Amino acid sequence: MFIQQLINGLTLGSIYALFALGYTMVYGVLLMINFAHSEIFMLGAYCGLGMLCVLPMAASGPAMFAVFAAAMFGSGAVAMLVERVAYRPLRHAPRLSPLISAIGISIFLQNLIMLTVGAQSMPYPEKFPIRQFEFWGVTLSTLQIFIFFLAVILMLLLNLFLRKTKMGKAMQATAQNHLVSQLMGINVNTIIALTFFVGGGLGGAAGVLNGLYYGSIKYNMGFFPGIKAFTAAVLGGVGNIKGAMAGGFILGILEVFAAGYLSSEYKDVIAFVVLIVVLIIKPGGLFGEQVTEKI
Repeated sequence: MFIQQLINGLTLGSIYALFALGYTMVYGVLLMINFAHSEIFMLGAYCGLGMLCVLPMAASGPAMFAVFAAAMFGSGAVAMLVERVAYRPLRHAPRLSPLISAIGISIFLQNLIMLTVGAQSMPYPEKFPIRQFEFWGVTLSTLQIFIFFLAVILMLLLNLFLRKTKMGKAMQATAQNHLVSQLMGINVNTIIALTFFVGGGLGGAAGVLNGLYYGSIKYNMGFFPGIKAFTAAVLGGVGNIKGAMAGGFILGILEVFAAGYLSSEYKDVIAFVVLIVVLIIKPGGLFGEQVTEKI
């Protein structure tokens, strides 16, 4: 029972961790919470669904790569557009203004999908080959393995991008100080747009994984996962990349254990409880001491 719940928690935590990276990257650069990121997650799921429906066979490696590439590029492009239209004009406005703008964009995107695609849940095509493995009373599926390893690979690639590339180092410099970065020749607007693109792309990948895992998607599917991903970012330390990853896995495990050992009715409550406890005990998060050093 314990091992089974741990596996389920790591699978769910992988989705939360990818999702949380979008929140923490934007906060690290702009010191603002992009509450429209939940809808970027949702749009990524719909982009992946569209590609799955187009491809005749999505079980092969290249086909699945195309699905995730379409979802990540589509959600990343929308995130860049949101930054350009809704956030950049308000960059020097009072902090409340971008927050209101984010909520407005979130409502707009939700209603756009509801009116154009439909308000009903849409099934995700079962083109991913799923096999079950049983050992010592524990069931492990190839989909769970795929979700976990894909999430870890994307996180490692993000870490390498930030540490080893010029654009990644420029992101870290911009997170430190916008003015000094400009004096060093960094185009801050470009870096901020790139941050939204990368964070949105990771959110889109999380949306596809969520669709594959639960089997269906809906126009408002990003609301509760968005709250939980935000909680994961706060748990690890908002603005800290490694903290967001760790927070996602911790929250996923806590949620699954709460549902398994207490009741499934508590699986959504646990996110709010964790958020309140962390804000009371350690507002900076588990890795909050490193927020000023990394995005």
